[in-house]
Amino acid sequence: MIGRRGTRKEPESILVIGLGRFGSAVALALVEMGKDVMAIDENAELVQRYSAELTHVVQADTTDEEALRQLGVSSFDRAVVAIGADIEASVLTVLALSEAGIEEIWAKAITAKHGKILERVGADHVVYPERAMGQKIAHQIVGSLEDYLSFEGYALARIKAPTLLWGVPLGKSDLRARHRVTVVAIKEPEGRYTYADLETIPHQGDELIVSGTVKAIEKFSLLPHEKGSLETYET
Repeated sequence: MIGRRGTRKEPESILVIGLGRFGSAVALALVEMGKDVMAIDENAELVQRYSAELTHVVQADTTDEEALRQLGVSSFDRAVVAIGADIEASVLTVLALSEAGIEEIWAKAITAKHGKILERVGADHVVYPERAMGQKIAHQIVGSLEDYLSFEGYALARIKAPTLLWGVPLGKSDLRARHRVTVVAIKEPEGRYTYADLETIPHQGDELIVSGTVKAIEKFSLLPHEKGSLETYET
């Protein structure tokens, strides 16, 4: 990933500010990936709770530029600002980190307006975790999607193999022309995911990773995928 100074490198030390549900989940995941994490939060109870699980946990006011300087935040290449409801603290923290020279800043936003302000004061990436989770759950509710990831109008989704694909090689299913989706990988009920090719034959209970536009994926997920509602291709 390219930082604002044009360099590309894998970060080993990452700053996470805010230890609510989102921030703590990010921090713990980074630790599992072997990264050195410094977490900062104003709440003493949260700092105590995560002190045994994270590399370094500090109680501090991150809107205070002097406090950040004393903590040596300028030595971090990446930072995640996961402050939730306090929009003013979120914006001031991103501004302080930007002025401290952090190369790449990720920030959580509550609203679109909040996100625009964060970008203007120095955030390189703005994320909307509640919105993303809401979209994911909505797609799971209305279709047969097991998991879902969208980006700029396209999506990757995990879905049960629809009945029309059972016993049919993907090369004969004409999925791209008929449904505008591509099967990327396949997994048997007790197996592991493997790359799919034209000779791959899905069966009942298999899981597929499919790619395509959001609309195509949504429509494809509504196809029958249970025994008793078979739709098959002529072969």
